[in-house]
Amino acid sequence: MESTDKPAPEPQKAAPPPEAAAPVPPPESKVPDRFVVADVVLRVILFAAAVTAVVVMVTGNQTKHVPVPRVAVPEKFNYSPAFIYFVAALSVAGLYSIVTTVISILALFKPGCSTKLLPHFVIFDVLILGIVAAATGAAGAVAYIGLKGNSHFGWAKICNNYHKFCQHLAASVAVSLFAAIVLVLLIILSAFSLSKKIPPRRDSDIRK
Repeated sequence: MESTDKPAPEPQKAAPPPEAAAPVPPPESKVPDRFVVADVVLRVILFAAAVTAVVVMVTGNQTKHVPVPRVAVPEKFNYSPAFIYFVAALSVAGLYSIVTTVISILALFKPGCSTKLLPHFVIFDVLILGIVAAATGAAGAVAYIGLKGNSHFGWAKICNNYHKFCQHLAASVAVSLFAAIVLVLLIILSAFSLSKKIPPRRDSDIRK
């Protein structure tokens, strides 16, 4: 006679706990191409402004015939240390703009390269801005003395006799001021691009 007892069902094996998924690192942010293009355009403008300021300053020489004594008295930029420094500073800014423009153009063809260059651009742009701003201030102060003079120190004004020379000074200082503004825009653009590089914080990171 067969037994009516049924075998006890085997206990179901518990499913192994799913392995914790490894956190996926956020994708590396890339600087948009339009920012890189804007950077290239601004650096080309900086080069044009620096070269223009140097050329206008250097070509502003003028010779004036003084009746008593009857001699020709020239006025040149290299007679003033402030103007020499101005030409040297703007020449450095022009050379710097050429190098950084080439680097920015190459960064367009190498994705991710521009993000590595941004911190360096910010540092050197600030340095060049300081040099250009100091040169512009020094040249502008000497040019103002040439325009107005200073009776307290016995410095006579010269712009009433050397019109061409002073016009070149004023134009060169104005273009140099424009170059300084372009450098400020480059620094703002690089800082904004760096902010775009930082990935946004996730809710899980905030809770931690």
